[in-house]
Amino acid sequence: MIVKHLDDVIQTKDDIDTQSWNSRRLLLKKDGMGFSMHDTLIKEGTETLIWYRNHVEAVYCVEGDGEIEVVGGETYPIKAGTLYALNGHEKHLLRANSQMRMVCVFNPPLTGDEVHDADGVYPLVEAN
Repeated sequence: MIVKHLDDVIQTKDDIDTQSWNSRRLLLKKDGMGFSMHDTLIKEGTETLIWYRNHVEAVYCVEGDGEIEVVGGETYPIKAGTLYALNGHEKHLLRANSQMRMVCVFNPPLTGDEVHDADGVYPLVEAN
């Protein structure tokens, strides 16, 4: 059994802070669950290009509001209670009108060593 509290992750190597988001990585590949789970803050007023070419992701908004725009497609509002799933590896822009707190699940699981490249892609990392 794995039991963690968010406080166990904050200000550790599994707390990744960037200009537009802060991902507190609660479960990673090393935990052996077959997926990774993250408590992520999307910073107010930001726009982030993301393309999970190597992963599928489900995201549940716990607080805040913004929108997700599929590149070349539709734009969807996000607010507390909204779920979106990137089951088609959609390249997208994530915009935060206010700080958004999101619960994110990735498959295959992230190792914790991934960094977005210029296209917003996480490489498929086999370590851990």
